[in-house]
Amino acid sequence: MTLKNKRDKPVLPTFQKTTRSWLDARLTKIGLALFMGIISGFVFDWLTVPLPWMLGPMFVNIIAAMIGMPIAGPVRLRPAVAVVIGVMLGSSFTPTMSDQIALWAPSLAFMVLYLIVAAMVVVPYYRLVAGFDLPTAFFSGMPGGLMEMMIVGKEMGADERLIILAHTCRIVIVVSLVAIWFRLVQGIDLSDRSQFGIPFSDIPPEELVVLTVVGIAGFYAGRFLRLPAPMLLGPILVSAAVHTLGIVQNPPPRELVIIAQIFLGTIVGCRFIGTGPAAIFQAMRLSLGATLIMLILTFGFALLLHNIFGQTIEQLVLAYSPGGLAEMSLVALAMNADIAYVASHHLVRISFVMMMAPFIFKLFLKKDRHSSK
Repeated sequence: MTLKNKRDKPVLPTFQKTTRSWLDARLTKIGLALFMGIISGFVFDWLTVPLPWMLGPMFVNIIAAMIGMPIAGPVRLRPAVAVVIGVMLGSSFTPTMSDQIALWAPSLAFMVLYLIVAAMVVVPYYRLVAGFDLPTAFFSGMPGGLMEMMIVGKEMGADERLIILAHTCRIVIVVSLVAIWFRLVQGIDLSDRSQFGIPFSDIPPEELVVLTVVGIAGFYAGRFLRLPAPMLLGPILVSAAVHTLGIVQNPPPRELVIIAQIFLGTIVGCRFIGTGPAAIFQAMRLSLGATLIMLILTFGFALLLHNIFGQTIEQLVLAYSPGGLAEMSLVALAMNADIAYVASHHLVRISFVMMMAPFIFKLFLKKDRHSSK
């Protein structure tokens, strides 16, 4: 029923005014965050910084969040961003790759060993150095997906805010350190952007249609199968299937991949909104210690095993580094590394941690109770 005043003029209900005002303010904040992300992306690209379209928006929005600027992340668009990146990563699979997957089995098996060793070192670090309670220390220290660790951790009685900070800082630090290490120390040229796909105009229209269908099908398949990180893993698997079968040869357009990186970097940077500078620096300090421990283990495994696996040290570092699946795969893409090899290891990492974390946590809990007696 429409409310009217004495002159029969419609009166907008108060809640509609409030909703519209909130929405306008929200869109303005998102627009500001994306605008700063785009500008910083151009600046980072001009400076030939690795992953400019992701790291630029990420860093500028972390700073903006710390100083209290009115920004907000476009979190509702994260599924679309994940789909684009998933289809892109899946496009790295080729018809000749089926023979290689069997050769990766030993490397994937040692990935599980790496995760167990990392958990045995990093969880006590958060427990003893950070002073976290056991559930929070465990789910902050396990190198799984952020959302999965937050959800499961909350169910186990952990502090989800500390888990979010720990994993967000871990991803930021790992991606930054690994990319900068390869750029400055190893001297690997990351300034060539051609590896991020081909221009929109060079992809046949029929392939654009197929890639769109692949993204949509992968999104719903991931949710239906209840895969870990379904919005990313579903499109990766469907895209890998159609590219391995030779149905499609091209990845998503370069312009779309760059836009996805800008949104991803902005979303990650805006996770720090509402957290004071002191809390952010504290989380960064603690996460830096935990991340350095994991990266030392990563380089140790890479140095010991690269000859056995027939892989370069750089490729093993990318595969074993505890960064995000999308973020580390983008680093691999920037380095012209074997994206399928790197992505498959991160999929195993996320899946193993997601499936085994509750059981491993019970072992830690049992040990903690036994030692406290």
